[in-house]
Order: sequence, then C-alpha cells, then structure tokens
Amino acid sequence: MKKFYVIGNPIAHSLSPKLHNHWFKINNINAVYGKKKLNEEGIKNIIAEIREGKIDGLNVTTPFKKTVIPFLDELTDVASEAYSVNTIYKKNNKVIGHNTDVSGFELAIKKINTNTKNKIFFILGAGGVVPSILIAIQKMGASKIFISNRTRDKAENLKKINPNLEVIQWGLAPDFDIIVNATSVGLKKNDEIKLKYNLGANKLFFDLIYNPNETKFLVEAKKYGNHSENGKMMFVYQAQQAFSAWHGIVPIINDEVIKLLDND
Repeated sequence: MKKFYVIGNPIAHSLSPKLHNHWFKINNINAVYGKKKLNEEGIKNIIAEIREGKIDGLNVTTPFKKTVIPFLDELTDVASEAYSVNTIYKKNNKVIGHNTDVSGFELAIKKINTNTKNKIFFILGAGGVVPSILIAIQKMGASKIFISNRTRDKAENLKKINPNLEVIQWGLAPDFDIIVNATSVGLKKNDEIKLKYNLGANKLFFDLIYNPNETKFLVEAKKYGNHSENGKMMFVYQAQQAFSAWHGIVPIINDEVIKLLDND
C-alpha cells in the first residue's frame, strides 16, 4: 500500500487526508493519506523516507514550503520560479519538489468569474505561499500589487524579487479591488485582522484559509457589501494537481467532493 502525508505545523485543520482518501477510493488506488505535525528538525528525516521508498509522496503546508527545498534533488520549473514547494514525489531516483499552489489559486479565481485584468490586488502576508500567489496574479494581468506583513522585512524581501510590489504598513489599507489573506490569522476562532473594512462595497475578499469555513476576515467583509470567498476551491484545485502528479490521474471535482469537505 502506498503512503502519502501532508506535513505542517499546525496541521490539525487540514482536510487533505479526507479529500485524497476519497479520491483513492473512487479511483481504486491502494493507498492511504495521513497528516504529520513536524518541527523543522523533522524535515530531513521525512524527506529521507521518500528517498528510501517508505513514503510515496508529501504535501507541504505552513511553514515548510521553503524549508523543504534544501533536502530535495530537483525542483520543477514552477516550484523553482516561486521558490516554494507544496508537493513532493520521487521520480527517476530523485526527490522532486513541485508547486500546485500557482495553478490552484488561478483556477479558484477563474471559477468565481472574477475579472482580474487591470485590477489592484492587496496581499496580506509574506509567507511560503505568497510567491505562488504573486506569480498567479501577475499572469492574471493585475495593474498593481500591494503587500503588507506584520514583519515588514519579509515583505521588503519579496519586493527585491518583485520590484513592482508596493509595501504597505501593517494595519493600513490602500484602495484595492481584490484583497487576499495569505496569513494564518483566522485558523483560530478568535483570530482577527485589524483592518479598515469600510473601503467601499463590491470588492473581493479572498481568504486562503478554508477551515474554518468563514473567518472573521470574511465576516467583516460581508458587513460592508463585499464579496467573500474562502480558500476551499484553491485547496481542492491544488490537491487535484498534486494527485495528478502522483498518480497520472486527474480526479473529478464534483458536488460530492465539495459536500465531503463542507460536512467536516
């Protein structure tokens, strides 16, 4: 039986096992998918288990999307461009790091029929997934991208790679069309982002967090007549791409899959 895991810290909120195990069953794949909470010291050993054939694949979530890279043999082009890995597998005796966050975000935005051409984006956070989000946004034809992070230096470091970024002080908000919460603020029930929400209506508030289903960030956005979306569909699409990379099968995303996650 093949073995797959998602690794991160925290990891209890992850619905990856539920989704992948469902797809294993539907596609008659003899495999099991679990989750492992790790500290940074555990990264080397779990990558070694892939190299030794004890584990067949990994998904990587916060905060290890960059941490895993030095232990890998190769990166795919998109993972190299983002310098961020969320999917790992072994191919031709090499441990490969891949990125499905870029396509996952892009597909999620397309699904809600949001016009992104010449729109102003505002990103909250500068962690491991943000370089992937930046690549996707640039492909979508954004006119301007603002970014803000609690530790300003991390945002400034991203600006060195992406000179067109404009760094905003944490807690302030420029005029924008689409705002993306790429922080972990919201995973806990009482988490709250201190932000001015009364900036006009009909903006898109997109939270990468999908569990809980609705963070305070999204609740507040709705109060002012804005459109809100959680990260569930990005999560599903990036998982679909990872599943395809591992098994050569593109699993179906249908109402059954969505309900499966909604019932958690």
